[in-house]
Parts: sequence; C-alpha cells; structure tokens
Amino acid sequence: MKHPKCSALVVALMLLTNVFAQAAAVIGNDNEEKFLDSIMSIQEVEVVANKRPEIIRPQTLAGADLQRLNSRSVADALRYFSGVQLKDYGGIGGIKTVNIRSMGTNHVGVFYNGIQLGNAQNGQVDLGRYSLDNIEAISLYNGQRSNIFQSAKDFSSSSAIYINTKRPHFADGKNYRVSVQMRTGSFGLANPSVVWDQRLTDKISMSANAEYTYANGRYKFRYTRKQLDGNIAYDTTATRQNGDVEALRTELGFYGYLANGRWNLNGYFYTSERGIPGAIVNNVFRRGERQWDKSAFGQGAFEKKFSDLYSLKVSGKFAWDYSRYLRDDPKELYLNNHYYQKEAYVSISNLFNITDWWSASAAADLQWNTMDADLTDFSYPTRWTQLAAIATAFNYKRVSLQASLLGTFIQESTRSRKLYTASPNKRELSPAAFFNYRPTGSDRFEIYGFFKKIFRMPTFNDLYYTEIGNANLEPEYTYQYDIGFSFNRPLGHKVFDFVALKADAYYNTVKNKIIAYPTGKQFRWTMINLGRVRIAGLEVSGDVAAHIGKVNMKLHTQYTFQRARDYTNPNDTFYGDQIPYIPRHSVSVSYNANWHGWDLNYSFIYTGERYNEQENNRYNYEPPWYTHDMSLSKDFKIGMVQLCIAGELNNVFNQAYEVIHNYPMPGRNFRLTAKVTI
Repeated sequence: MKHPKCSALVVALMLLTNVFAQAAAVIGNDNEEKFLDSIMSIQEVEVVANKRPEIIRPQTLAGADLQRLNSRSVADALRYFSGVQLKDYGGIGGIKTVNIRSMGTNHVGVFYNGIQLGNAQNGQVDLGRYSLDNIEAISLYNGQRSNIFQSAKDFSSSSAIYINTKRPHFADGKNYRVSVQMRTGSFGLANPSVVWDQRLTDKISMSANAEYTYANGRYKFRYTRKQLDGNIAYDTTATRQNGDVEALRTELGFYGYLANGRWNLNGYFYTSERGIPGAIVNNVFRRGERQWDKSAFGQGAFEKKFSDLYSLKVSGKFAWDYSRYLRDDPKELYLNNHYYQKEAYVSISNLFNITDWWSASAAADLQWNTMDADLTDFSYPTRWTQLAAIATAFNYKRVSLQASLLGTFIQESTRSRKLYTASPNKRELSPAAFFNYRPTGSDRFEIYGFFKKIFRMPTFNDLYYTEIGNANLEPEYTYQYDIGFSFNRPLGHKVFDFVALKADAYYNTVKNKIIAYPTGKQFRWTMINLGRVRIAGLEVSGDVAAHIGKVNMKLHTQYTFQRARDYTNPNDTFYGDQIPYIPRHSVSVSYNANWHGWDLNYSFIYTGERYNEQENNRYNYEPPWYTHDMSLSKDFKIGMVQLCIAGELNNVFNQAYEVIHNYPMPGRNFRLTAKVTI
C-alpha cells in the first residue's frame, strides 16, 4: 500500500502545516477553538425526553466537519465510515448505493429526518440524489439506533443511515438567513443552490432550499485489459459517454416548538434526466440507455413530553415516485418502460420513563405500498405492512442494557390474479439485545456489544418481475453479533489535545439469500432462495486532535478487515470464496488544518483487491485502488456578509480505477465553490 506519491504528499502536507504554524505564531488568536475529531461517535440529544446515552455510539459526520470533506453527495461522504462499501457506477450521473458489513444494499435502512426512504421496486436508495448542501449530520448505526423512543420501522434494518437536514438557526436580532452557493468544475458541472431560513414567530421557523445540477459527465479514462499470460489485450484511452445528468431538487420545511415538545413538516421534490453510462465491454464505449426520475414526498412528525412518565411521538408520510427507462440501441432490444410507486406510512411511538434508570417503549406502524407499470402482463402488486415493537432500556451506574422485539406482519395482493399469485402472508419476530459497560464509571472507556436477528422482504422485482419473479420467495435473514470498545481522552498537552480509539469485531450470517438463477432452454431466469453467507470482520478507527501555535489540526484514520464467504453449496467451485466486490482490506484517512478561516483538507481512500464474480480466480480479479483528494478554503466576513471560497482537487495522482467492473471512474478532476451568506 506504500507509494512514493503518497510519501511526497505527506511531506507536502507537513510543509504546509509548518507554514500555517509560523504564520500563526506572528498573527495568533488566543481565542481560537481547538478541534475535535472529524468523524466522531457522539450522543444524540432528545429535546423532549430525558437524554439517555447511546449504548453503541454511531459513526457521525456533522456540521463543519461534514462540509470540509471533498464530497458532494451523501454517498461520497459515507466512504469515510468503517465497514462501508460504496457501489459507484461512474461519474456524476452514475447510481450510488452502499453496502454495510457485506450484508447487501437491501439490508441498509436510510432515514431522512427520522422517516425511512423507500423503494419497494428494487429495495435500493440512490444516495447520489441527496446533496450535502442542506445536511446537518449523517450517522451510521450497525444493528439499530440505541434509542428506544423511535418508530417500529427504526428497529427493522440490519444497519441504518440517518440523514438530518439543517434546522433553522438565527443570529441574535436576525429573523432570516440566506445562503447562495455556486459550484463548477470538471465534467461541465454547473451546480447553483440557495437556502432561505425565515423566523415566522418566536416558536415557528421555515427553511426553503433548491439546488440545480447539470453536468455533461464526459471524462477521459484508460481502458486496459491483460491476457492470462500477462500480455496486453486492450490499452485504449477514450472519453466516457452518456454520463450526463440534469437534476432539480427542492425542499420546504416548517419547524415549531411548543411546551415540552416540537413538530416539523417537510416537503421534498426531485426530478432528473440522466444518461446511463453502460459497461465498457469489447471496446464498445457508448450506450443508448437513459433514465428519467421524479420523486415527491411530504412527511411530518410531532413529539411531546406530557409528564415525567410519558412521552408521545407521531409521524407520517406520503410518497410518489416515477421512473422511466429507455433503451434505444439498434444492437439491443428496444425498451421504453414506465414505473409508478406510491407509499403511505404512519407511526405512533410511546415512551414510559418508569424510573431514572429504567424506561420502556411501545410503537406501532402501518405502511402501504403499491406499484404500477406499463409492462406486458404486469402484476400490479400492493403490500400492506404492520409493525409493532416493544423495547426496554436500563441505565444503571456503569451498565446500560437494551432489548427489543419487533413483530412484522405483511399481506400482499396482485391485480392480475389470473397470471400472478400473490406472495403468501408473512409473520416474523425479530429480537435484539445491546449492552454497554463502563469499567471506570465514565464515558472515556466503554465495552459494548449486541445481537440482532432481522430479515428483509423480497422486493417487488424479486417477487413479480415478468418471467423472472417468484412469489414464493422467503425473506432473507441476517444474524448479527458484535463486540467492541471505545476510548477517548482529552490530553491537555502543549501539542496534542485529544485522542480517541474505537474497535469492533463482528460476525454476521445471511440465510436464504435471494439470487437469480437460469432455468430452461431459452435462458430464462428466476429468483430462488439459495445462498448462505458468513461474514467476519474487524473495524478499527482512531482520532487525534492537535495544535502547533495557533494552527488546529485533526487526523482521522479507519481500517476495515472483512472475510465474507459463500457457503451455499459444497459442490460449487466457489464454495468458501469471498463474495463479489467485498475487499478484505480497506483504509481511509482524513486530515484537516485550520488557521484564521483557512481550511486545508486531505483525504485518502484505499480499497484492496476484490473479485467481480462468485469464483475467486484470476479471470475475475479486481486490483486494489486508491485516491487522494485535497481542498483549500477561506472564510471571509465583510460587514454582515459571510463569504467562503473553496477549491478542490480530487484523484490528485490521476489513478485509473474501477469500483464496479467495466465502469471506469474519473481521473483527476476539480471543483470550485463560492458561497455567500447573509
């Protein structure tokens, strides 16, 4: 993993830091605040209920630390978390999904302001749609969020990502705040955005924001393939085509406070047209696929503490999604398909604070999903889901314990009953247990762990897709085991301010994994339950905060080891092999130096060797890849106006790499950003 370019970059960073330090020694500012770590495990604060510690603290990026990363979307920011594999199909227009601890994208719940984003069609959420411009914090929980005052849906995933948008905050004496930002750069990028926060009354505020993105998506890449004897089969430089995107995102939110409570209403609309940059195969560099998406939802939540004993939370959502897929390529079958999804959701959660150290909760959710399409002989499925959860938490001196039980009840029907039989009703119970022990009686050193059994329902595509779906599919079950420790300590040293260390060892199994299987002489495929996957892993992360003179610095590093093997059938040639696209080793490093409004940021990501098919042989081998990214920004204040200018250089050493086989990623690229806030 060592590389002379990496060593040269480290030396350059040290020199820049030294320049900052010397300048700071001359100018100085004794009141400058020292940094903490950039990716932190922090406790959430419940406004209307008693704050209880997180039994297993999440990985969190928040506030200025989130904005400093060389990331444009939520998917890009998640690369810096332990145990995360990003599936990126290339460029600004490519779809981006995440896989956490090798359990599959469909096992990841994504929650937007506390309510889950859904996609009943394929179970995946494209995180590239969600910009960081209006995001306050991103948190990653393995197992589930250890806050029992939550909806039943919060208990229903193997892991969860929580995206919280910014609530309006105002300076003293001001009733509004407006931020206008313009970003441009490589790939023909034009990305303006605006955020307007307005205080309506003493207890009600509004936030409106809009963002437009356009990019032609064209970038040069090197396409190289070697024969088995080591000779070059292909070595071509070409330009990536059909990766353009044009998208508009708008949001409107109202936020209110009342006695011992709060509420919010949020509306979201997204529309886009993009080319689908297909796989580069046999020197074919251009594809004819295009995709149109429209997504709209309205959601709200009400939360109130009625007494020291009882608190209530009510939330609801209605969502509408449209997608169109066009394949207009003379060499392939013409397709022009339209899909429509609807979702309605309501949840009621109750919290009972029995004593200062013992609490219990009960939650009930109801969800409705339906899907329409213009496919021949489409099934038109409808799914009703009821969830009920009970949980309890004990927080006594050095020990914290939590246990929960989720009941899931699902009924489905299809409109085309003559052609399709609906999937049988499902009834599942899902237990989970968490513990935390603090040997010293403080939060500086903690030992924690959890067990969770959960499942994921087959998607509508799995069950009903024409000539492929199988209505009798069983859910995929995951069993998760985790134990770890965390340590943090303020140092008060003349250079070093803070140090933190966190390590987790885990073991997961996935049962009844859903796979596509070829059947019949006409190469038809069907979905079956066949797979069994065993996953063992280790995650280690460390943080250091320091200062030299008046230069504040922070360094975050993380390392992940994963052994995720397929143990489905001993007769398979790939029995016991690493499952596709899961690296055994991955590393990320982020560094920040700050002085008088100047911000210098550097990040490094390394992903080890992988295989793109089930069989681990040299035909399917994917080499390691790594990227170096840097940025420099400066904050100014002119009267009442705040101005920020930033420049970013990504993939500094122009490495040619692929996250997904035959989907080349961009080489060296840049972005320039100007932001004005009044």
